[in-house]
Amino acid sequence: MDDALDTIEPVGPVTRRLWDATAATRARIDELEFLRTLASGTLAPEAFVRYLQQDTLYLADYRRALAMLAARADDPAASGLWAASVAEAVAEEGVLHAALLADERLAPHVETEPEASLVTRAYASSLLAAAAYEPYPVGVAAVLPCYWVYAEVGTRLAAQAAGVGAHPYATWAAAYGDPAFVDVARRAVAELERVGAGCDAPLLARVERAFADATRFEELFWASAAAGESWSR
Repeated sequence: MDDALDTIEPVGPVTRRLWDATAATRARIDELEFLRTLASGTLAPEAFVRYLQQDTLYLADYRRALAMLAARADDPAASGLWAASVAEAVAEEGVLHAALLADERLAPHVETEPEASLVTRAYASSLLAAAAYEPYPVGVAAVLPCYWVYAEVGTRLAAQAAGVGAHPYATWAAAYGDPAFVDVARRAVAELERVGAGCDAPLLARVERAFADATRFEELFWASAAAGESWSR
């Protein structure tokens, strides 16, 4: 990642441990064909539509996971962070997806009733289970990569897309590189550091596993869209 970009750094030993532990996964994410061609504007429209439609399905469950964290948080600021994400940031993402899918270049590839892929179902199910049944710090760790990894990738893609004339996906890239989204991601990182500091060793291991799993799901989510995975049973 270019040091000149507005990146998000770990804010303490817990988030540093998790970020460093997922370095290999994040390096693979940076090299994904889907993201490289998205940055250059050469990604096939049908692949971008597959991604957007799967992301729309995923976001419905992501909102539910955030709502559960908002209800379980022991700190008003943390509860407000998750609740605001449900009401604003994630909802705005859904509006962005709808606008993009209505674009004349993408509309011919839109499925009327898309089915969630195996990766989408697995990712969403793991988030819901963590948010509902695991200790609160584990739930926070599970939802965090969707903030942190997306903000890092989006910042880089926005910078690259800005250098490409008439980039077909510039609107999407700009949304994830937006300073407001990066700020929310930083607050989510700080919340995991706050609650992670009070975890004993066994619980911290569960926190690390949840973060690693979700980061891996981020990789699989993008990779499956590029590969054209069949969603049909």
